[in-house]
Amino acid sequence: MEHKLNYIGGQWVPSMTGDTIEVTDPATMEIVASVPRGGRADASTAVDAASQAFPAWRDRSAYERSELLLRWHQLMMDNRERIAETMTMEQGKPLAEARGEAEYAADFVRWYAEEGKRIYGETIPARSSAKRILVLRQPIGVVAAITPWNFPAAMITRKAAPALASGCTCIVKPASQTPLTALLLAELAEEAGLPAGVFNVVTGDAREISDAFMQDSRVRKVTFTGSTEIGKQIMRGAADTVKAVSLELGGHAPVIVYDDADLRLAAEQTIASKFRNAGQTCVCANRIYVQDGIYDAFERELAERIAALKVGSGREPGTSIGPLIDEHAMHKVKEQVEEAVAKGARLVSGGRPVQPDQTRGFFYEPTLLGEVTPDMKIMQEETFGPVAPLIRFTADEEAIAQANDSRFGLAAYLFTSNITRAIRTAEQLEYGIVGINDGAPSTAQAPFGGFKESGLGREGGREGIEEYLETKYISIGL
Repeated sequence: MEHKLNYIGGQWVPSMTGDTIEVTDPATMEIVASVPRGGRADASTAVDAASQAFPAWRDRSAYERSELLLRWHQLMMDNRERIAETMTMEQGKPLAEARGEAEYAADFVRWYAEEGKRIYGETIPARSSAKRILVLRQPIGVVAAITPWNFPAAMITRKAAPALASGCTCIVKPASQTPLTALLLAELAEEAGLPAGVFNVVTGDAREISDAFMQDSRVRKVTFTGSTEIGKQIMRGAADTVKAVSLELGGHAPVIVYDDADLRLAAEQTIASKFRNAGQTCVCANRIYVQDGIYDAFERELAERIAALKVGSGREPGTSIGPLIDEHAMHKVKEQVEEAVAKGARLVSGGRPVQPDQTRGFFYEPTLLGEVTPDMKIMQEETFGPVAPLIRFTADEEAIAQANDSRFGLAAYLFTSNITRAIRTAEQLEYGIVGINDGAPSTAQAPFGGFKESGLGREGGREGIEEYLETKYISIGL
């Protein structure tokens, strides 16, 4: 078993208390490593390091910062198999998916290495010839990034890359289930030559570490991906020192399949969205609205594809569905399926836990539910598991209204061959991301974020780096 250390101020260090957390492979339930159980003191030390490193990093030219980020990107690409294997070991996703995430994570570093050179100010005409008005964009300062377990690499670089490119310094607090990927990224950042204190990783007690971030006025920005409930706590905590906050929170993504859709494409893309990472993504399909005229045909198409999905360890060739992250996740999926069936949903396929060979983790069959109704829990709460519920609708307006009837507003999808229908629906959907005939719209160069209780701010694209900048107005009298 490996014994890892935190990366603070360019040094690899244990927690102040010497306590550790065991990291478990969710497919086998074997302990694979230990990491420091950091707390308030460890977080404060990381803030010290990031705060001390900030002035020199801020004052480097955008081109110098870009060169270092590009080195980090190249090392991530050179080590993508190692990153992928680490993610599969600690998070459980199939190795093919983990390889895709490793490259996706590296894309953010490359994108922002270039975008950091395009932070522009402006000169504004003054009313008087004796004045000049300048507007500067400057880095906000020390950034604390709190990241989730379901995408252990990409959720770090999506935050850290724009922060570093803009001139901020960064402290990452990864999820305790998946800290090894974060520490590997820190190892590669160190090898790339990022100066001490610019990029730090602290593992340990989430409450103690986040409280330390919130109470320290030197932390000027907190960026978080996770549940809406924890996001609200972070908003409250940030109020005392008036920190900037970016929140990428829960989702409950609707899919609308119109009667003129290409059914094979719609089924393929819905499967890709729904069952990626065993359904443990914030943008995966959660409510699938299918128009009456094609409902039966679409259900058959979906059922055939679901039957071909292999459940097993992420290391096994051909695996499509890996384990759920823990027992709580399993309980939630089982409860939603059982409640839906009890209320009249039709179990088309799946619907039970399974135990593939050579595994001991929490595996659930890819499941298809038919004739689901809005009163069922699965229609109101994020599932975070491999369950696809189908709902009939008749009129376009009905589907759009039901899709919007949610406190969440992160991602939505629609399938149609009619461009007018596509544009009108996309404009009416109350979601920050809309995929038209596309079940995987996320990309480094486009803004990612939600409406309503799905969060604040955007990650990715030009908008992503704006989240780490302050605007300064300078008036010059001549």
